[in-house]
Amino acid sequence: MMEQLQEGYVTSVAATAGCTVERVSRDLWSADVQFIRPPLTALEEEAMVFAQLKSTTLVEPGPAKEFFSYQFSKRQYFDHMVKPRKNQKAILIVMAVPPQQRQWTEVGHDGLITRRCCYWVHLEGVYAAPEIQRPTVKIPTKNTFDAAALTLILDKVDRGESLHE
Repeated sequence: MMEQLQEGYVTSVAATAGCTVERVSRDLWSADVQFIRPPLTALEEEAMVFAQLKSTTLVEPGPAKEFFSYQFSKRQYFDHMVKPRKNQKAILIVMAVPPQQRQWTEVGHDGLITRRCCYWVHLEGVYAAPEIQRPTVKIPTKNTFDAAALTLILDKVDRGESLHE
């Protein structure tokens, strides 16, 4: 159910940013979705980025904390996120949800509110010793995943700039 909630969240963000989000049907490279922003003209390329989606009920990030820790369940998920990529870049998107499923959303006449949010990080080049089977990474709480963040990420990809801060 957490996966379904997160897919809805990132799909809403992509729509707000003017992008599409395509589900990757086979988990070969630890990419769950691909965000695609259409070009401005027919002579330009699309901007694209892969994303690995993870959810957790174990943390409650907030603006008072500089970061939170996320531990991968498998080494291979980490390895695919940290490897150098020449072409299409990849980001990790972690959604922190309340432990009680009934608290995930709230509906009112103003709209649907999703409790807590997603955070993103670019891990290319991050190192963890080979013997660590479940690496832990730090996710900056300033990296909320919203339409402005997705637009910035795709702008940087378009210009060939680093996604690291």
